[in-house]
Amino acid sequence: MTNTKPNIVPHLWFNKEAHEAAAFYTSVFPNSRITSNTTLHDTPSGDAHLVSFELWGQPFMAISAGPYFTFNPSISFTVNFDPSRDADASDKLEAVWHKLSEGGTALMPLDQYPFSKKYGWIQDKYGLSWQLILTNPEGEERPPILPALLFVNEQYGNAEKAMNFYLSIFHNARQGLVLHYPQGMEPDKEGTVMFSDFMLEHQWFTAMDSAHNHQFNFNEAVSFMVYCDTQEDIDYYWHKLSAVPEAEQCGWLKDPFNVSWQIVPRAMDEMMSNSTAEQIARVNKAVLQMKKFDIAELQKAYLGEE
Repeated sequence: MTNTKPNIVPHLWFNKEAHEAAAFYTSVFPNSRITSNTTLHDTPSGDAHLVSFELWGQPFMAISAGPYFTFNPSISFTVNFDPSRDADASDKLEAVWHKLSEGGTALMPLDQYPFSKKYGWIQDKYGLSWQLILTNPEGEERPPILPALLFVNEQYGNAEKAMNFYLSIFHNARQGLVLHYPQGMEPDKEGTVMFSDFMLEHQWFTAMDSAHNHQFNFNEAVSFMVYCDTQEDIDYYWHKLSAVPEAEQCGWLKDPFNVSWQIVPRAMDEMMSNSTAEQIARVNKAVLQMKKFDIAELQKAYLGEE
């Protein structure tokens, strides 16, 4: 997989608000835009609305497909404001915080912390959470927006194991920082991950452990779409990542840490965005009959071949 376009894209599941949320987020973050809208008819959720958008250069996909999954802080998005790249970084952080706060809830108030002169964790009006941070300009550059995985409850202590698992699977991958909890940080145990980051196929992630009493776990509200160019790639990632057979459906799977992924052909974007209503309906019907995607069968459906 050598395409320089990010091969992994965060996917957000909404009840009915995907369009509204995409419009809101693209108004909040700089250099943002909606890139496509598609409606899938007659899905198990009725009509499902898909919207693709970019926030500060980070691609996202969102779907309105019913009240089945709810966002929680187990997967949030870290937003880096870097004073070494932008003299107005601090002011921009405060402006984004103010907009995300409308109808939202602060999980950690915007304040000075030992790890940053300005940081806050906010859950917005749709329930999605964002960690806004004034980064250390001496550190290695990171993208403005990164998905952040929080390993809690039965997954507590697995952040480093998960990171190494992902690094072993994705071909273009590298480890970044890994900081462990020292002694005296109870309830967090010495040696678990206080902060880490890593890159998979041009997409950076952060991961950390937390032993505090959290009333949430990973779920399908946020998943990660892995775009594949060939059936061989689809087979490879499906085999390596899928660990919960009963969760396999329509290209979706769950890994050993209960994080959700979608293994999808890159050609499917073209099928769904530059097509007639009949073509979209045929492809969608084929998708609903599959667990792991079969590119040849999807192409047949797209072309109307038996």
